[in-house]
Amino acid sequence: MSAGLDPARLEDAAAVEAADPAGMLRQVASSAAQVREAQRAAAEAGIAALAGDGRPRAIVVAGMGAAGLAGDVLAAVCGPGCAVPVTTVRGHRLPGWVGAADLVIAVSSSGETEETLEVAAEAARRGCRILFAGGADSPLAALADRHRGVFVPVRPVGQPRAALWGLTIPVVLAARTLGLAQVPDEALESTAELLEDVAHRCRPSSEPFLNPAKRMALDLAGDVPMVWGSSEPAAVAAYRMCSQLNENAKYLGIFGEIPEVDHNQLMAFDGFFARGGSPSDPDDFFRDRTGDPEHGLHLVMMRDADEHPRIRKRAEASTAMARDRGVAVTEIRAEGEHPLERIATLIALADYVTVYLAIALGVDPTPVPSVQELKARVSQI
Repeated sequence: MSAGLDPARLEDAAAVEAADPAGMLRQVASSAAQVREAQRAAAEAGIAALAGDGRPRAIVVAGMGAAGLAGDVLAAVCGPGCAVPVTTVRGHRLPGWVGAADLVIAVSSSGETEETLEVAAEAARRGCRILFAGGADSPLAALADRHRGVFVPVRPVGQPRAALWGLTIPVVLAARTLGLAQVPDEALESTAELLEDVAHRCRPSSEPFLNPAKRMALDLAGDVPMVWGSSEPAAVAAYRMCSQLNENAKYLGIFGEIPEVDHNQLMAFDGFFARGGSPSDPDDFFRDRTGDPEHGLHLVMMRDADEHPRIRKRAEASTAMARDRGVAVTEIRAEGEHPLERIATLIALADYVTVYLAIALGVDPTPVPSVQELKARVSQI
């Protein structure tokens, strides 16, 4: 349970470490190393062999949580001009149209995810080409061995959600091998370097007024974040931030993507929570809130360097409307030029924000007790 907001928990490295006993910040800081390790592991696993069978009709990435996000990152990196569709499957069933002409990439940090194993097994029965990425000596590795598929081992770093880049890079390299994504080695290394730079700026010893992640975490505390993305890469990062708010900070996050949010979520700026209302007090709904200092909605706008001109106008108009209505606004801007660089920098900063928010609220960012309880309940049914 939360012990309540205390900014002092973020003031120095010792206080941060005491509030993060399982080391979630260290796991987040491993992102750059994951990029480099995954690149080596994919090469050693023989991922280049995928090119021998030519270009697939489609790529299907099967995974849950961070593993599923690897498919979303791939689709964003390939972009709308990709010669084949990229689909992510989160669940137990492979789409009916998937067959021998398609490449299925089964991804799991532990290699034991029930849904991913079922989809991979079904892909094998249908004669699909399959690439596996997951924990060594896992059921997924055993499945790869039985079906003579290429298996890329992913080194565990702690919580599955912290292994995003170890899971994502093999998927991206598979698309590169097939000529579907332009991701040169230089872009991979520059992505790792940018992740290192974010880690340095967001390090625990950096004081809150200098550390962008600590500062943003304190700004968000008590508010309801609406996290919007202004491009496909930014939207993937926005979705990731909402997921990390849930798992790390045990906190609500509302995901949105421009322009879709302009047709629905935008109206929340004129609604109850924009003015700091409390659903637990019905009478609170009717009082005059003018000048109230209370918390309410907080628009977190993920901005990309490569935005459609109309999307850019919508993003700027949306933030102006939010401010006009007293809704707090925070912008996170992508860094770098390559899509992988841009999406990585957005995700990296947001990951740090969610961990620091947990710490500031007195929440242990690592365990996910409700998820474990649900799994236990399901196993008993």
